[in-house]
Amino acid sequence: MNEMMTLKSALLDLLKELEGTNTPLIVGGGYGIYLRYLLIQEERRQTLFKELPETRSTNDLDLFIRAELLLDSAQLKPLRKAMTKLGYAVIKGSEYYQFVRPGPSGDPERGIKIDVLTGSTKPFEGTQVKFDERRVRPKPSVDLHAHPCEEAITLTEGTTTRIVRGLLRDGTPYESQVLLPHPFTFVTMKLFALRDRINDAGKDFGRHHALDLYTVIGTLSAREWDECLRLRSQHQIDPILIECARIVTDLFSGPDSLGTIRLRENAYFRSAFEVGEFLAALRELFPP
Repeated sequence: MNEMMTLKSALLDLLKELEGTNTPLIVGGGYGIYLRYLLIQEERRQTLFKELPETRSTNDLDLFIRAELLLDSAQLKPLRKAMTKLGYAVIKGSEYYQFVRPGPSGDPERGIKIDVLTGSTKPFEGTQVKFDERRVRPKPSVDLHAHPCEEAITLTEGTTTRIVRGLLRDGTPYESQVLLPHPFTFVTMKLFALRDRINDAGKDFGRHHALDLYTVIGTLSAREWDECLRLRSQHQIDPILIECARIVTDLFSGPDSLGTIRLRENAYFRSAFEVGEFLAALRELFPP
């Protein structure tokens, strides 16, 4: 079983445990982009680029929690109970917002990792919820925190419902649904992730983030492109989007810019990729 199929079973196991509860999950990160990619293929959508990468493997699930759940921590109890039942343990140093279920041999490195995240911390200002740059701590505690992604300012805007079908870990067929962020949200998050990792050898210099950016931009439909421009216009004075524009100027100003180099260095890169169109789209979306 490949890693994507293993991750699908892990997600379906979690969704099965949450059946009947009001605990909507937004799936981001590499697996969220993968689910979006499959949806586009199934619907045979016309996309911005014809030349798109192969899907890349991951063993991480990035699960985003809406602010209202963190403001009412009782609503998080089903999720915490489900993770415990399925064998997920907290990761030392990242307690209660990073969890891992070891692989068959007991090796955490070959297991399934779950990151619990949320968007901006602005909804928690003036509330009983405690937060800092690393975590949001609901009160009363349910032993479940969330790592804030300030750059996900449009996390709940334009989400898409995605049906996930497959086999549970025990082989039983099952299907349920998750939410996927709007591609604009994926782009802002990936720009920040690339900025933070572009010189980090331990994180492969952010090459996978550069590829994800190309994938998200390349798979936009004409309607989604217009929605991205609208979201940019609505939030253009937000410091996050001002920083996105600076990142694009610094990293994607041309074919020899460092972000473009990191894209070309990715193992999944092909010479047929529409790099010029990609750079032009980024610059139009985030003008200096």
